[in-house]
Amino acid sequence: MKPQEPFHFSKAAEELVGDLRGLPYEVPRKQKLRPTHQLAEVLDQLVTQYQIGRESPEQTIRDHWVKIVGTANAQYSHAARLERAGRTVVVIAAHSVVRNELFLHRQSIVEKIKKLPGCGTVKELNLRAG
Repeated sequence: MKPQEPFHFSKAAEELVGDLRGLPYEVPRKQKLRPTHQLAEVLDQLVTQYQIGRESPEQTIRDHWVKIVGTANAQYSHAARLERAGRTVVVIAAHSVVRNELFLHRQSIVEKIKKLPGCGTVKELNLRAG
């Protein structure tokens, strides 16, 4: 059974009671009172959201980046993140020549990424300067 939340008076009512008792109302006017959550629920949500302790597709791509693009290109580029529900890999390339090289070979790079475990949803590369 879920514990019942305590009753909360309106801010105007709390200010009125505080004035009658001679106590200052110390809660800022724009502060919103939100319901409290159990710590276990919050931690479970955070572990799931940020994939803590689990193998993520982004980390798998980063671990195999040298094998995917080669050592020369891997020195000047890295896979930053996945976007659009895991369909697009954002790649940051520090050198324009490397960015052009990755652009020319983007289809073969995507095919290599698709073969990695958990990365079958990748469809394209998004190359950015950085």
